[in-house]
Amino acid sequence: MENYCTKPSDLSDGVTIPNDTQEHVDRAALGGVGGDAPAGARTGGDGRRGDPEGPPPTNRGPYNSNNEYFKLLRFGVDSLYLSYQGELYPEVQERLTKLKQLAQHPEADQQALAQYSVEGHLFEVKDKGSSVFPYVLEDGAYRIQLSRASKRLPMAYVKLSSRYLTSVTPKEAESHLYAILSELGTITESAHVSRLDLCADFVSNENMESWGREAWVTRGRNIAAYAVAEQFTGWTVGLGGIIACRLYNKLLEIIESGRADMLPLWQAAGWQGGAIWRVEFQFRREVLAQHGLVRLDNVLSNLNGLWSYASTEWLRLTVPNPDDQTRSRWPIHPLWGYLSSIDWETDGGALSRSFKATRLPEDKRIFSLGVSSIASYMAKHGITDYGEGLDKYLFDLYGHLQTSGNFLGLPAEAVMLEKVRLRAREFNTILNIDEEEQKRIATKQATAAYIRASKGGL
Repeated sequence: MENYCTKPSDLSDGVTIPNDTQEHVDRAALGGVGGDAPAGARTGGDGRRGDPEGPPPTNRGPYNSNNEYFKLLRFGVDSLYLSYQGELYPEVQERLTKLKQLAQHPEADQQALAQYSVEGHLFEVKDKGSSVFPYVLEDGAYRIQLSRASKRLPMAYVKLSSRYLTSVTPKEAESHLYAILSELGTITESAHVSRLDLCADFVSNENMESWGREAWVTRGRNIAAYAVAEQFTGWTVGLGGIIACRLYNKLLEIIESGRADMLPLWQAAGWQGGAIWRVEFQFRREVLAQHGLVRLDNVLSNLNGLWSYASTEWLRLTVPNPDDQTRSRWPIHPLWGYLSSIDWETDGGALSRSFKATRLPEDKRIFSLGVSSIASYMAKHGITDYGEGLDKYLFDLYGHLQTSGNFLGLPAEAVMLEKVRLRAREFNTILNIDEEEQKRIATKQATAAYIRASKGGL
């Protein structure tokens, strides 16, 4: 979400890890973004917000108020990074080595074969990894980094995508991940959490730039405000530390990223337009360990405590009192009263349940590239008739493929299919390995599994 509230690099804790706009978003939904003073809010002589009608909730009060000032839409786990101790099966490591070499091959038809199919997922095998995790598998649900045999390093370090986590619970996502990893190696311990991001999406008529930096009372550093084209987009606190917070305009961010899957979830919660804001806390392994939280099951059982710590002890948004130099006594801002009192033991909102583990560009972007290519061709040849231009473009495109094929010793159709297979590997949509090769791999895997079972699983 660069340009909105810049995220730090997705680095692991303690180990070295290498570093879609939808047509149906109504621009009217952006009403109030960066906004003017909200109707009904009191404004003091200094231009800052006063309290809205009625008292804010306390940590013991209800959070899900449906009023003009604040409405919570959904909350949940946005990002999750897990590690697993264990060891890759020898035959899996051998296969991954060969697939990585294919990914590095100069010929495109060989690169297209760098795929790993397991448990209903069609992963792209990356051509690069790191000295620590040389093998990288990725689709729309998981980015799995795998190590060679090592007692010091985890067998797997995995990022679960935020898009995936809007369609399943973290427990469901981890259970499926465990099944995948169990096909790749022997897992000796349950999942450990290396990073956890908790988020809450809401609408409010509060002006999010109505306070200054001094209103944030925090143990963190690096308080910063952000804007795009002179439009305020959010705040960050403590970036780069073991805990950080972002408060940003999520609707603007998804318009740029194409996360159309979020819109039905917000609408199901009662959103009818206007800016949607997100507050998000990032917890790295060190701060989780300080609270005695290492394993995923323990972390998920203590989300209330983590949210309370982050929003009441580590960070508070206050209403500054210039007559009181003791900032810890400044009253909590009404908005923060609602946000800090979210009860994580309640239902965080609807799940989409329509997720597919593919990484697909928007059709709009693909068509835009096609239109640009055809328009350039027609302009070059002085053609203004659409039908004539399209026909000539397609004719000459086929000629280009024939020329390329002659150079490669392939027919034009095979040249195009080669390109399709490369994109299919990237998008996780088509398995490029032929049937005979699939049978050979399946037989080898079954044989290895039988040998392990006959040795007691060793």
